[in-house]
Amino acid sequence: MDKRDLGAVFRERLSEVMRRYGGGQSRFAQSIGLDRSALSQLLSGKTVRLPRAETLVAIAEAHGVSLDWLMGVSQNERLAAEIAPTLAIELGASGPDDSRLQQWRREASGYKIRYVPATLPDLLRTEDVIRYELGRAADARVEASIADADRYLAYTRRPETDMEVCMPVQRLTGFARGEGIWSGLDRDTRRAQLSHMAHLLEELYPTFRLFLYDGKRLFSAPLTIFGPLRAAFYVGDMYLVLNTTEHIRVLIDRFDDLIRNAVINPHEAAARVRLMLDEG
Repeated sequence: MDKRDLGAVFRERLSEVMRRYGGGQSRFAQSIGLDRSALSQLLSGKTVRLPRAETLVAIAEAHGVSLDWLMGVSQNERLAAEIAPTLAIELGASGPDDSRLQQWRREASGYKIRYVPATLPDLLRTEDVIRYELGRAADARVEASIADADRYLAYTRRPETDMEVCMPVQRLTGFARGEGIWSGLDRDTRRAQLSHMAHLLEELYPTFRLFLYDGKRLFSAPLTIFGPLRAAFYVGDMYLVLNTTEHIRVLIDRFDDLIRNAVINPHEAAARVRLMLDEG
């Protein structure tokens, strides 16, 4: 759904929630922790910018509606929120080409996606690196991963996308030197990957932002947070999916902590990756 359409649905349903509340704009704004002018901006339709995740969560929690209904993902106002499990285990995770990831990304269109990759960010990998990392996987899975990386890159080039990626700086250094899982990957392929990655970081900035943190001080499991809708941990052959707003909020705070402790910020990332070309 286009961001403008999402905004129109949100305004319609926000107006419906306010009508039922019946306490006037000032009191409604207080109930969700906003001032009246901020609420008026949400209702005006003069901007296509969607409300912040924290605002959506506040509306949903204070007035007993589901986030899916509020943003037009579901026509069921309450039932989805009431029956959704706190934790869902999605078996048979096949990696970045998994159709569930594609669906979750589509549903999160217009929201910020926060991402901690398992190796290198999927959409920044070259075909050679994808083939190497998948090793002896079936040819169909390899080709699907390559195709999905292309789709993900095309999705990220859309102007309404907003993505933040956090990963340890030591992972990039290890890749550049051919250490760990990349010990069998030849130097020319590693250099081509780093050059490709630096180019895309420059092209996609600022809607795609890479933060590098010190992996000796901080740790994060592979994780994707799809706006306020869900968070998925990748654990090899399954996803652990959290659906509750309070858990998603905690994970967003944890992700923001990685950003606050970054040693390399997005405007520096491409230059840092290019410096690593000499480390291989």
